[in-house]
Amino acid sequence: MTKAFVLGLLAGAVLPAAAFAQARSSTVEEIVVVAPSGTASTVDPAKLGSTVQSLGSEDLEDSAALSITEALSRRAAGFSVGDTQGNPFTGDVNYRGFAASPLQGAPQGIAVYLDGQRLNEGFGDTVNWDLIPQVAIRRLDVFSNNPVYGLNALGGAITIRTKDGFSNSGVKLVGEGGSFGSREGSLEGGWNKGVVGLYAAFDGGQEDGWRPNAQSKVGRGLTDLAIKSDKAEFHLTGAASYSRLGVVGPTPVDLLEEDREAIYTFPQLTQNRARMLAANGSFALSDTLSLEANAHVRRFDQRHLDGNDGDFERCSGSAANPLFGTLCLEDDAFPAALRPAKQQFQITNLAGTPIACPPPLSTGCNTTPYGTLDRSRTRTITRGGSLQVVERAQIFGRPNSLVAGIAFDSSDIRYSATTTLAVIEPSLLVSTNSTAPGIGQMIQAGSAVAYGPVDLHAENRQSGVYFNDTLDLTDRLFLTFGARYNRVAVDTADLTGRNPDLTTGDTYRRLNPSVSLAFKASDALTVFAGYSENNRAPTPLELGCSNPLKPCLLENSVVSDPPLKQVLARTYEAGARGRFDFAGGRLIWEADTYRAENRDDIVSLASALAGRGYFANVPGTRRSGFDLSLDYRHQRWSAYAAYSYVRAEYRFDGLIASPNNPQADANGDIAVESGDRLGGVPPQRLKLGVDFDVTETLTLGADLVAVSSQYFAGDDGNDNAKLPSYESVNLRGEWKLGDHAEVFARVDNVLDKDYATFGAYLDPEGVSRVVPNPLPADADPRTITPAAPRRVSVGIRLKF
Repeated sequence: MTKAFVLGLLAGAVLPAAAFAQARSSTVEEIVVVAPSGTASTVDPAKLGSTVQSLGSEDLEDSAALSITEALSRRAAGFSVGDTQGNPFTGDVNYRGFAASPLQGAPQGIAVYLDGQRLNEGFGDTVNWDLIPQVAIRRLDVFSNNPVYGLNALGGAITIRTKDGFSNSGVKLVGEGGSFGSREGSLEGGWNKGVVGLYAAFDGGQEDGWRPNAQSKVGRGLTDLAIKSDKAEFHLTGAASYSRLGVVGPTPVDLLEEDREAIYTFPQLTQNRARMLAANGSFALSDTLSLEANAHVRRFDQRHLDGNDGDFERCSGSAANPLFGTLCLEDDAFPAALRPAKQQFQITNLAGTPIACPPPLSTGCNTTPYGTLDRSRTRTITRGGSLQVVERAQIFGRPNSLVAGIAFDSSDIRYSATTTLAVIEPSLLVSTNSTAPGIGQMIQAGSAVAYGPVDLHAENRQSGVYFNDTLDLTDRLFLTFGARYNRVAVDTADLTGRNPDLTTGDTYRRLNPSVSLAFKASDALTVFAGYSENNRAPTPLELGCSNPLKPCLLENSVVSDPPLKQVLARTYEAGARGRFDFAGGRLIWEADTYRAENRDDIVSLASALAGRGYFANVPGTRRSGFDLSLDYRHQRWSAYAAYSYVRAEYRFDGLIASPNNPQADANGDIAVESGDRLGGVPPQRLKLGVDFDVTETLTLGADLVAVSSQYFAGDDGNDNAKLPSYESVNLRGEWKLGDHAEVFARVDNVLDKDYATFGAYLDPEGVSRVVPNPLPADADPRTITPAAPRRVSVGIRLKF
């Protein structure tokens, strides 16, 4: 057992049992949402044969102010957050070994909805957590094991419901500031009269970051117009968000040993914009039958700038060769059949003019520290809706709840990318500040290599028909069964004429069933078991980057479109839960175990070319494990404890690409055996917390997050040392100044632990020409993203 978990268990022995949670932590209420329509379709959670976790607005308020991912990391069982990009707003959420990440290239496995609108972007299924207006969230629910939530719910689904003028009346103003130049704030207000309610919320902030070039800004807003009567409810919701994020991702460990704040090649900048309009409504046709509908449109724009090292060399050392004295893409990593056609690797500008070597022509290309500035832009417009009926009647004299509906989403996508030739300065800034030939020009290589500009149009059309039925077999035994039929059509078209392989169309279909039983022995004990199937179709990004002979600069290029199979997950789940009075308070507990078998899983693999990779199907993977959680609430204090274990593993024997792994063979492959763990997934997670009302006006709290060691991303053969375990202790406090004001403070990572949440490998040769070389001659290929040091913030909340 790792050091982190020994510390955690010692803490559990000293403090009162189960005493480690937020004072206002939310648990599953008597009614939960069970369908993605965005309306309030409900069922008693005691009847569900799967797990549900809920966070309320106050849970999010008590965690990091602008980070939903941090709230999930600290509070929800089964979750961990990896900071791949070194930015507090762009965490990679991992639930039971499945990801919901903003990073293009990360295979996704969790469906996310906001008021019925799917937030997984149409191009790569990414989830941009930074664009969700956190202050407007009324409730966040985490569901496992249910195909009703459609595509990509391999590991589960997260549904977010926002506030309205009926649930959140009054005005609230929050201002906060603290370490690393952070300034954050929010304003929300709700009003209702008769059948009309109005709500508006704005939040945002900025910080300088604790590492160079990590400045970030975020601004988000949401409004909701609601009309409610005895039989009908209608919501018209609009939202807009903006973020400008300085990304400082994985850095070589050799640099971090010299300076914890060091960063690798830069700039790395992401700008996101989103605008959304949605209408949700429900109408009671009778006492037992209601009709619910959702319609939405959303536009998402992303611009990305990434400074990378360059894999370039002199084309030929022979003056008699027509390519002598010109620049070529390094070809050692390409198949031998392509290498004789060296002209395919020659670098030219967009007019086709070759890039000359700096003098002397015989060596200049091989000594210049080339880099590239890679720019991409994605514009996605998604339109869709759903229509469902909800019937709560009796069958054979027994209560029954049925949800049945249809859903449709269509994403129109325009993606473009360019590469500009640059140089790497001694500071590792990738810039165009050089007089070497070609610097500052957009570049390309031959069409067989597909290194050059991209202009792609794609359409991603998803439709589904579903039902979910819960029947009370007895007063204590409940059967839930359902199914969803998914159809996905992905069409892509190359607009440059360079990459004809990109012009294609693929259609995927799948019927996914589910069934579960729950037996409620008493309020203190319900046992349940269930089985479900879910599928995920390849995204336009994955289909456009699935040829190992033409690897992509992920975040920059798509070049080729061999077919990929859809992923199928078969999930088994069983557990128990309950609630009872204990020691003058209420204890809520849950324990569950699961196993998800994935067939034809899609993984992201690295190329021997720096910064490049591609997607591929592997025969099988498995995620299995268990979650335990306790939540205790007393009059003056409340607490929780959660422990999770997941074994994410490959279920085949073979070779996969990982060229920067020190154990890779001459072809850049590593051997994977059935049972080897997936890199980047920590198997153990422990979360403890407590809040105590010291007086009527003063509340103090603390929490601990401990995560076990994990294999580096790219070490899927499990041949190297792991990324070490870590633990973070956080403190918080609130002091009420009256009925309308309170002062609060937080200290994150109070022990100032130096740890990392993500690790991968790189080729240190990428900066070997920089003078002086920032890496030693025997450079360590490991890179990690260090976590932030101690962070202090204080603020004030005003309520009217």
